[in-house]
Amino acid sequence: MNILVTGMSGLIGNAVRRQLEGTCAMTALNRRPVDGVPCVQADIADFEAMRPAFDNVDVVVHLAAAIQGDWDAMLPNNVIGTYNVFEASRQAGVQRVIYASSGSVVSGWEREEPYRTLVAGDPEAAAESWEMLTHETPLRPSGLYGCTKAWGEALARHYADSTDLSVICLRIGAVNAEDRPQQPRHQSVYCSQENVARLVQACARAPASLAFDIFYAVSDNPLNYRDTEHARQVLGFEPVGSASRHR
Repeated sequence: MNILVTGMSGLIGNAVRRQLEGTCAMTALNRRPVDGVPCVQADIADFEAMRPAFDNVDVVVHLAAAIQGDWDAMLPNNVIGTYNVFEASRQAGVQRVIYASSGSVVSGWEREEPYRTLVAGDPEAAAESWEMLTHETPLRPSGLYGCTKAWGEALARHYADSTDLSVICLRIGAVNAEDRPQQPRHQSVYCSQENVARLVQACARAPASLAFDIFYAVSDNPLNYRDTEHARQVLGFEPVGSASRHR
């Protein structure tokens, strides 16, 4: 399997590289060189420059994005760049795109109970049980970043429906360089580097018959409100570790 990773030099890109190294042929689409990996250096907003990276690729893991900044940063990276990745994949005959969405497409629900209490991070204040947000829950984006990721999911659905591309969206939780919870909210939404990388690998290996789906990437956290059962049923994936072990 030939796998192209956009944004490989980033935090999650490095985690995915460690997980996949030695199991497949990997290339990168990155603004700067990636040591030890063949790399097309280009901006994803520049279609002509980035398009050659997609030739002879089976699976694209699209991680490159602007996480912070204003609309001027979000537009070229998260909107135009994401369109370019899907369109380049279609033109090149890529089989599957794994799109790094974000839990921020639903984190607006944290304004409401019981999720507001859950993200406060106090297990004693939480109810005994609560309704999980699933891949079928209506979107409620938080911030412009969440809105751009919702756009990416809509684009993913369009390409899965109108082309031969298989597209899987991952709503990734709070992944950080410390690889441990850093604030009370992380008792709900923390995702270890290992878990997000393992989930990417599970998506890459999923049967070709999986034309489109959405999965949450979080660790097995005590106050988690994002469904992981769907990934277990479809992919056989179960998260390991929990934010609670760092308390």
